[in-house]
Amino acid sequence: MKLAVFDFDSTLMQGETLEFIAKEYNIELLMKQITTDAMEGKIDFFESLIQRVSLLKGAKENKIKEICENLPYTNGAKETVSELKKMGYKVVCFSGGYETATIPAQNVLGYDAQFSNIFHFKNGELTGLLGGEMMFSDSKGKMLLRLQNILGITSKDTLTVGDGANDISMFRYADKRVAFCAKPILKQNANIVIENKNLTELLNYL
Repeated sequence: MKLAVFDFDSTLMQGETLEFIAKEYNIELLMKQITTDAMEGKIDFFESLIQRVSLLKGAKENKIKEICENLPYTNGAKETVSELKKMGYKVVCFSGGYETATIPAQNVLGYDAQFSNIFHFKNGELTGLLGGEMMFSDSKGKMLLRLQNILGITSKDTLTVGDGANDISMFRYADKRVAFCAKPILKQNANIVIENKNLTELLNYL
């Protein structure tokens, strides 16, 4: 058995979930700046997460779910997941984003499991609060190590794919570290760099 772990926003999906939601509420530019700073490692990931979700306080639950169920997936994402599974990989999504997006995506793209964060809704509106498994800059690395221990998989048989600073922690536990259309800080920690926005390109390195 082998393990492939993908980031979601700007990796399996084209763009950032919160920015698609923010566009609906006319705060896209502010959201984009905070996201960019976080992905470039300029501000703490947890702090950026709190800031970004708080901006959406009062957003309607049904509207957020509608947006998250209609996100544009990256070219080649479904095909890549399928091919990896044929090659004996368990394919998992680690997302600093939200299960309102990663669960519908799992049904479309076919990955085996997802670990993400959860919006807190009350009376049909977003409270501006959240919880979950991927809230800190080192969350992905810690979860990857747990999965490797449970499944008996070493770094030699682990592939990780991401685009931003919060993916660095999981790179530490994988021999194949793919920076996909990534920020410079992640490229510095990768040993495979893909600039073309088609995930099937990573199959050439396996």
